[in-house]
This record gives sequence, C-alpha cells and structure tokens, in this order.
Amino acid sequence: MITNAKIDALQLMLTDLRTRNEPIRHKAAFKGCQPEFQSLVSKLIKQLEEELLTEKQSLRENSNNHSGN
Repeated sequence: MITNAKIDALQLMLTDLRTRNEPIRHKAAFKGCQPEFQSLVSKLIKQLEEELLTEKQSLRENSNNHSGN
C-alpha cells in the first residue's frame, strides 16, 4: 500500500475523533455544549476525510506519473 506521513497523520486523527472519548463528552454535557461539540466533531471528521481523499489521490497521481517515466 502506498502511504506517506500526512496520510498516516490524517488517518490517526480521524480514528481519534471517531473514538468515543467519554471524559471529554461528559465535560461537554456538564458545560451544556454537547450538541455544539458533536456538530464540531462531525465537521472536523468531514473536513479531514476530504483532505485524506485529496492526499490519497495526489499520491496516486504522483506515483502513476513516476512509474510512467
């Protein structure tokens, strides 16, 4: 599998965001901002997924360009 440090970092961050971190969720509930917190997490996941897809496509294109030479 073709990979690079940025792709690895994006995948790790997405894994972290998708993991239910109960202490943080409890703090959000205590502060009364759970819906806003969850909305922000969802937006971050979407943004990082898009960046990951773009990075993978770029890596594939660069790999194909170099293998064609």
